[in-house]
Amino acid sequence: MRYQTDRQRVEGLGSAKDGTTEWWKQRLGAVALVPLVILFIFPLMRSIGADFDTVRATYAHPVNALVAILFFITIMSHLRQGLQEVIVDYVHGKALLTIALLANTMFTGMIGVTGVFSIAKIALGG
Repeated sequence: MRYQTDRQRVEGLGSAKDGTTEWWKQRLGAVALVPLVILFIFPLMRSIGADFDTVRATYAHPVNALVAILFFITIMSHLRQGLQEVIVDYVHGKALLTIALLANTMFTGMIGVTGVFSIAKIALGG
């Protein structure tokens, strides 16, 4: 039994067939964040209240830098996906939806790139 109107069948409208993929991406990101958050917090806690050179030395260590970079990439990707779901559900109008989705991608992308660049600069001694 099909739940489409005649017009939808003619125009090929119906299920986008990508909801499961988006759901799995969100869940995999959430699962990946569990160990990343734990591994990211320990060096961060050691750095709180420390002087500049200690913080720099902490994130100059390759393991801490790699964990921080993976954390920024994963958290910003997860944030973008989550905000996208909210935007698609609650923003109406094609133009406003497009602008909101573009702003979401640009905002999370800029924050992610800034975080990755900062950690990479520290790690590479720049």
